[in-house]
Amino acid sequence: MNRPSRRSFLQLGLVAAAGALGVLAPAACRSSGALIPARHIPDGAFALLRRRWRDVTAGSGFDPAAEPYRTRLVKLGRTAAGYRESMTPVGASLWPGLAFPSLVATPARLQTMARAYALPGTGLTGDASLGAAVAAGIDHYRERVYAADADQVGNWWNWQIGTPKKLLDAALLIGPHLTERQSGALRDAVDHFVPESLLDDYSGTSTAANRVDLCMVMLMRAIVGSDPEKAALAAAALSPVFPYVDEGDGFYRDGSFVQHTTIPYQGTYGASLLSGLAILFAVLRGSPWEITDPNRRNVFDMVERSFAPVVHDGLCMDLFSGRAVGREPYGDHKRGHAIASAILLLGEGLLGEGLLGEGLPGDGAPAAERARWQGMVKGWALRDVCTPMLKAAESSDLGFHARLSAILDDDTVPALEEPAGHRLLAMSARAVHRRPGWCAGLSMASDRIGHYEHGSGENLRGWHTGSGMLYWWAEGHGDQYSDSFWPTVDPYRLPGTTVSTRRLPDGVGEAWGDTCPPGRWVGGATDGMYATVGQHLNGLESTMEAFKSWLFLDDAVVCLGAGITSEDGVPVETIVDNRRTGAILTVEEREGWAHLEGHGGYVFPEGGGRPRTLREDRAGGPGGATRSYVTLWLDHGVDPRAAGYAYLLMPGAGLAETRARAADPGWARVLVNTARRQGVQVASLGITAVNFWNDGAAGGLAASAPCAVLVRESGDGTATLTVSDPRRDLEELTVTWDRPVAEVLHGHPLLTSASTGPKLTLTFGRLADQGGGSKTVTVRLRAQASGEAYQARRRMRG
Repeated sequence: MNRPSRRSFLQLGLVAAAGALGVLAPAACRSSGALIPARHIPDGAFALLRRRWRDVTAGSGFDPAAEPYRTRLVKLGRTAAGYRESMTPVGASLWPGLAFPSLVATPARLQTMARAYALPGTGLTGDASLGAAVAAGIDHYRERVYAADADQVGNWWNWQIGTPKKLLDAALLIGPHLTERQSGALRDAVDHFVPESLLDDYSGTSTAANRVDLCMVMLMRAIVGSDPEKAALAAAALSPVFPYVDEGDGFYRDGSFVQHTTIPYQGTYGASLLSGLAILFAVLRGSPWEITDPNRRNVFDMVERSFAPVVHDGLCMDLFSGRAVGREPYGDHKRGHAIASAILLLGEGLLGEGLLGEGLPGDGAPAAERARWQGMVKGWALRDVCTPMLKAAESSDLGFHARLSAILDDDTVPALEEPAGHRLLAMSARAVHRRPGWCAGLSMASDRIGHYEHGSGENLRGWHTGSGMLYWWAEGHGDQYSDSFWPTVDPYRLPGTTVSTRRLPDGVGEAWGDTCPPGRWVGGATDGMYATVGQHLNGLESTMEAFKSWLFLDDAVVCLGAGITSEDGVPVETIVDNRRTGAILTVEEREGWAHLEGHGGYVFPEGGGRPRTLREDRAGGPGGATRSYVTLWLDHGVDPRAAGYAYLLMPGAGLAETRARAADPGWARVLVNTARRQGVQVASLGITAVNFWNDGAAGGLAASAPCAVLVRESGDGTATLTVSDPRRDLEELTVTWDRPVAEVLHGHPLLTSASTGPKLTLTFGRLADQGGGSKTVTVRLRAQASGEAYQARRRMRG
């Protein structure tokens, strides 16, 4: 794939500048290999950017004399005053106890002091001695650590993104207190660690979220030095972020977002990307470097296609956060809040209202889209009772607090409920299922998505998170995986997984997510409401192999396993659940059900296995947190041969509901459960679902090749048949349904032929390049068949 060069980036940026100014920019020319910037930059352009940067990043849109802003700003001023008084520049540090290089803490303190200088109401607003102290601190740190002749030691991210962002932010906020000599030396240091060549190619560490951060550093460097060429580069070098990708880092058409090549990452990296773009769009809007790439529309689309599906009641699901899951208690809520903040800023900036306040015309998201985003965030905020979003924003982001307060106080903005339905993000091997009162998320590994990510000493025991981990939240369970779950849970018994109990060393496998198994059949078929999902699982550092399927329904998830085989010399287990709770567990082994009070129920059909149980307190983490767990698992024995299981998970179900479902063995009928096919029929819902690991037939369905098929019959005489190619390699697929069909009502562009009559035969072409996406065909059943099916469903419901 040809990548745009730096020259083309700059030319695009200058063309955008000319368009924004309404004048024809002179042709760019070169001197000593460098592109000379356009001369027609209006007076005050960089002053506008400096003001915008302060308003957007430090916070604006609030009354500093009103609470809670008054108290928060006074606290910020006191903290900054303490830092100023205790700052003691010596060769090895700026503050006692923060010995250099101190790549995180020292720049953060300088940034805090600069914000106290720039923001109103701190008691130090515009204080010359504070500004001078920040300037002196920046220069001292720059001389001894972040110097133009220093070597980059340790994680590259600190030197190219983390540290320069804080130092440049502080420099921007204190303005003229940084002398020209100090400013020039800082710019030289940034140029050393973040040269323009980092933006030449869209590859390596300069992709997706990292590319946005590097562009932000380049823009900040441009503003500090009033450098139009670097400003143009910062804006134009964002262009490769916007198009959809088919592999590697970035956004996929199905809503997946991947960073580090193999890790689904809407949390942390994705939130950083969205926030960074929202800031850059807002700061550059109306300037000579406004971002006008038409592909930027994809970012707006991803708000609801990529980010909204992974947020549940204000938290970002851990299955989208890579190695960051165990960083801190309630980190999932913090990541959800960051996504919410970015969404509000993106919507506000696009319409030229609020913080911009300059009446600029908007050409982005329309008012209806912005209103929908606001209602979505309002719903998240009201439902997040574990770490209330508004309260959390008081100490983290006053601008976000002001925007969130405005929509919470606005009765014309409805708080939107989470939409019921299923989102299968096939390209990132993830699935999210929502129903009133509960939500579930499924994490899998494939030949393109790693089992787990570890790096920088983080997530060293996340080995089995890609082995079919099934997260679920019922009402009131918002802290289930938030409250010290990761440091205390048994890492060999993550809910939903099938694992070899072979002991693994910390951080086994390559770092940064390079732990992809060979299995290609990972994904499934969904009609948007229900889904059949499957995973051909190969264990991490193990001989274990398994075929796992899930059928996601209204009040339950049907879980199947087959072909479970291993030669590790240790037991293999399937973890039905492992809940962080001390609730009462009731098990009726003879009747085949279990119930966990306040959580939900589990049904085990005859032949599907009976669970073993454990109640234990587990301690872990730096603080030695202790949490209670209730575990249910199925023991497949040592070195099993073609073992299997079947059970029903009922999130939020009461004891009576669980017992009733167990007493109705025909409610969900397992059609087949082998290493060749797994299928389930739920007559009361008109659903037949089969995951074909090979070609074959089951439940009246036949397929010519490996695929997933979901059939749903409606009471109006119609039915939908949804297929997908999870392996992403089929040039042709023929599916036959042994039901009388009168006609095809709605086809699909990839449907090459259809035959109706006593049975339905559909042939699809070119599924290989569809990213495992689902294709749905709607048919009208013959009257007699339709009536018989309707009566059968009535009997099942009755």
